[in-house]
Amino acid sequence: MKKPFFALFSLGMLLLLPQQPQAWGFFGHRLINRLAVFTLPPEMMGFYKANIDYLTDNATRPDSRRSVMPDEAPRHFLDVDAYGDSALTRGLRGLPRAYADAVARIGEDSLLKHGIVPWHVARMKGQLTEAFKQRDADRILALSADLGHYVADACVPLHTTRNYNGQLTGQRGIHGLWESRLPEILAANYDFFTGPAPYLKQPSETIWATVIRSHAAVDSVLRLERELTAKFAPDKKYGFEERGNQTVRVYSREFSREYHQRLSGQVERQMRRAVQLIGAFWYTCWVDAGQPDLDALPNTPSDKEQQRLAREAKTLEQAPQAAAPGHED
Repeated sequence: MKKPFFALFSLGMLLLLPQQPQAWGFFGHRLINRLAVFTLPPEMMGFYKANIDYLTDNATRPDSRRSVMPDEAPRHFLDVDAYGDSALTRGLRGLPRAYADAVARIGEDSLLKHGIVPWHVARMKGQLTEAFKQRDADRILALSADLGHYVADACVPLHTTRNYNGQLTGQRGIHGLWESRLPEILAANYDFFTGPAPYLKQPSETIWATVIRSHAAVDSVLRLERELTAKFAPDKKYGFEERGNQTVRVYSREFSREYHQRLSGQVERQMRRAVQLIGAFWYTCWVDAGQPDLDALPNTPSDKEQQRLAREAKTLEQAPQAAAPGHED
């Protein structure tokens, strides 16, 4: 696939997705999962492309579950700074890479309080590999959609810090600015070409390396916004736009574009990395399962799976909404 074609294709995908500033969630997650399909080899492409709408639409289900499932929220983040400067280093002072070891050393309550995204991705890698081994088409699809969400979350710097929304530094709202506002107004010009998904020899190490990379960007994410705010009057930093039948306050386009320039395309790079990394996890699970023939599987979700999704949607709609612990903004 040549790069110019892929750029036009990506723009087309953007036009198909809802243009709403709802975090990496409704815009970013759906776009990232959708584009990840096109990183796969031909042996996987047929099955995944036939189900691309499923993978796109259900990319956001983990976020929908956050307020009704107590164990969901911690799967989306890791408060690295809650564990000290050596948290991401190897050795006795760093966080254990195996979840059982982390529970033994830190305690599960503390782990859940500060997030478990890299451990959860590693766990889901095993689950998806098993689903491929069992040739369970419905489970392959459900796990692929969810796994894509968590891998993408690990690519977000603000998902690796307690100061996830700038609430500790007087920068409340920066989460939405980085994850939502910049892609909303600029992603049509982003380059999403990644090339084919690679095989991951050490998937667990890969997701930890992703968190390390994301966390290294936290300082610049916060510092550059703070410096830019100092030169913008409040009426220039924010503006108002129509959202459906509502007028809402948003970061101005001028502020957002300059922030993007100061970040040197950081959001674009992280989205592109998420696309390739999701494809790589899907591909690695398939290879580790023995490369089963996906063309022999049903190319649409079963009636049972459709009914399960409908029941889950109804449960989510009827359940009382409660604030999710950690990173809810």
